Amino acid sequence: MSEARFEISAGFLPLLDSALLVAAREKGFAAAEGIELTLLRETSWANIRDRLAVGHFQVAHMLAPMPIACNLGLTPLAANTVVPMALGLGGNAVTVSNALWHDMAGHGASDDLSPRAVGEALRAVVAARARSNASPLRLGVVHPHSGHNYELRYWLAACGIDPDRDVEIVILPPPLMADALGSGALDGFCAGEPWNTAAVLLGHGRIATVKAKIWRSSPEKVLGADARWGEANAEALSALLRAIHHAAQWCAEPANHAELAGIMSAPAYVGRPAGWMLPALSGHLGTAVDSLVDVDDFFVPQAKAATFPWKSHALWFYSQMVRWGQVEHSAANAAIARDTYRPDLYRTALKPLGAALPGANAKVEGALPVPTPVGSAGASLVLGPDGFFDGGLFDPDDLDGYIAAQRNVAG
Repeated sequence: MSEARFEISAGFLPLLDSALLVAAREKGFAAAEGIELTLLRETSWANIRDRLAVGHFQVAHMLAPMPIACNLGLTPLAANTVVPMALGLGGNAVTVSNALWHDMAGHGASDDLSPRAVGEALRAVVAARARSNASPLRLGVVHPHSGHNYELRYWLAACGIDPDRDVEIVILPPPLMADALGSGALDGFCAGEPWNTAAVLLGHGRIATVKAKIWRSSPEKVLGADARWGEANAEALSALLRAIHHAAQWCAEPANHAELAGIMSAPAYVGRPAGWMLPALSGHLGTAVDSLVDVDDFFVPQAKAATFPWKSHALWFYSQMVRWGQVEHSAANAAIARDTYRPDLYRTALKPLGAALPGANAKVEGALPVPTPVGSAGASLVLGPDGFFDGGLFDPDDLDGYIAAQRNVAG
């Protein structure tokens, strides 16, 4: 390590989807690129944002919408942040308390994680509580500018539940979610793994549905980089992207999952039993103590261009910020969101490796009902199935129309 050409510090939260950064360090992919990679565990997403802003680290494991919010001025003390790489697709779930699931089951909630059936059962419970003047259900998300918040709201609204009036949405760091469910402080939550599995194994709740069914092939976490550091240290950033690319390939191999779970269980990383990591890695989800559901795309580290920073993903997150009143829509704000995600940096770093590079920087989200070979440079590439559970399409070239249409939907 004394001969390292680059020294890079990265912040992360104790979540399974920090695995690509962890594997880059622990399996030697960063060292092979001449990087001395220091990983700094944090306790909240606000801390990640703030420590990146003050220079405690140069890059971070971040919520996919968070860098956009930083660049739009929606958060205090935020550095201009770019996203040169995603850290996989999927990886989170909606988990509810045993009591809430009991009520939902009485209204037809299914065991197959179907967002529509589960959502309609939840709507029936919400309506029954309102008729009896019971307090609204309290649902936890990890940050206001998180995929969790936007996907949860999208799902609720599409099922006829107003996220701002019919339920209460509160913010809690992911490691506290399972305990909050067990104590009764929450009725449900949307968070990344292993905290949904933890709630099940601790007997606190049941996994009701998953991100991979609400918005298929969608990003959960990204690599956020301080824009000024990235511009001044382009070679170091490219080296890091190559290291993470090799780590993603390693993480994607089923033969490596047991070892990866063991690595992630260490106190320096997630600090919980390896058995808590394996369901998400294998796709064999224990949704309840007596229920197992296979979700083969629950967490995708490498296939389907899983690490490519699609501008259409950035713009969809921006559309939700507008929808839920976090920012005003304007051409200037849309451009800021679009330019936060930097596929040009990804292409520059990975082209020498012959990696699969999509032929475009954006795509219509929800246009691929089945796995579909697409044009690419380098290795061949198959995308999809993708899209939203309600059949909606998001065309980034019609952002104005999409935003206008959303204003006429619940919420």
